[in-house]
Amino acid sequence: MISTSSSQKKNLQSLLATNLKKLTITPPPNNDFEFAEVFGPLTPQQQHHHPNPTQSPSSTSSPSAFLGDPQVIHTRSHSYVGPSPRYTLSSSPPFQIQEIQETETENEAEAEAEEEEAKTKFGPEDFEIMRVVGKGAFGKVFLVRRNGRNDEEGDGDGIFAMKVMRKDTIIKKNHVDYMKAERNILTKVVHPFIVQLRYSFQTKSKLYLILDFVNGGHLFFHLYRQGIFSEDQARFYTAEIVSAVSHLHKCGIVHRDLKPENILVDADGHVMLTDFGLAKEIDESSRSNSMCGTTEYMAPEILQSKGHNKDADWWSIGILLYEMLTGQPPFTHANRQKLHQRIIQEKVKLPPFLSTEAHSLLKGLLQKEPSRRLGSSPSGGDEIKKHKWFRSINWKKLEAREIQPKFKPDVSGKDCTANFDQCWTTMPADDSPASTPTAGAHFEGYTYVAPNPWLSSK
Repeated sequence: MISTSSSQKKNLQSLLATNLKKLTITPPPNNDFEFAEVFGPLTPQQQHHHPNPTQSPSSTSSPSAFLGDPQVIHTRSHSYVGPSPRYTLSSSPPFQIQEIQETETENEAEAEAEEEEAKTKFGPEDFEIMRVVGKGAFGKVFLVRRNGRNDEEGDGDGIFAMKVMRKDTIIKKNHVDYMKAERNILTKVVHPFIVQLRYSFQTKSKLYLILDFVNGGHLFFHLYRQGIFSEDQARFYTAEIVSAVSHLHKCGIVHRDLKPENILVDADGHVMLTDFGLAKEIDESSRSNSMCGTTEYMAPEILQSKGHNKDADWWSIGILLYEMLTGQPPFTHANRQKLHQRIIQEKVKLPPFLSTEAHSLLKGLLQKEPSRRLGSSPSGGDEIKKHKWFRSINWKKLEAREIQPKFKPDVSGKDCTANFDQCWTTMPADDSPASTPTAGAHFEGYTYVAPNPWLSSK
């Protein structure tokens, strides 16, 4: 029995081996799986054929994934809110956004967590909207009163300016970096002639900056109502502006958009510098190649794309001073290209009715070569403060706000808006809805509360 069983097993094994040799497998047609179907899409690092290894596949054909340079303002608007409509000349982006799904999901979760945390601090519901006082490319500025729901400082009647900016518009215009820079710079700067940031927060669709409300209106408003300023009045305003800009430069910040529309006058008659939407942190040895600013106030080196630094602000102050003393900037033209040529090539024509000291200061500030411009030396703003046109200014008293302005705006109270253009103040005072951007990671870390602002001011 045992021998028969062994013989049968050998015969079966031999038959099986013979049949296996004849066996062939035909693959089914068109049913192969793609690599991506099994393991997911290739990462940017795996795509060696990709022209830019740092770029995600989804952004290869999307120019909107790039953040361009800040842009040039050609339509001036005296707005609390920031830049007027602009256009971009530069085609070289400083960096690009990588849209990686997992990272976005994590960042969205972080942004939502920050939003939840902000609700325990401050949010739009903590402020009662009273009136519109400005409008710009990204949103509006409202006069608001803080309500008592979150009244830790005991100042529930506090009057503020609430700058509201739409995230979708900021992202579409590639200004994410500049809006973040504005908030970051304002948290670092404290100066008697610079508007103070009190809070910043965000919702899913908007950014909010809560600033001190300066109720005397814009310098633009008073200049165009008076026509021109006397040298004494212009000297006082220019001195306070020079003081503020000198402080910015010492903090490594260039403003880059100095003009009457971005300077407010408070109830006591002092000027307050505002709108840091184009400001940039830059060290002494660096230069920026961005084409930005308001055309009439842009330094020649910006228009020529030679690279610029803090010296560009001193040029803008020269233009601003010229406008205060004469009623208009020194270089104007309806044609943009001809305006550029005038700024780069033409000499400044100084009116004979100005003092020789004013002539001297304007010539120094409006030097087309930055290295020859007044304020370009290592002493910076101190060089300008020592100019003979400012001989009558006691800078210590000025910066302590001890010099009494000769002109004070007609203000009836902390919430007075009589010195703001009626084109804004007659607008419906509502924070209208806005669409929520699909990517929520752009504005991480935006929330801010100033440290004990009222206690420190006493």
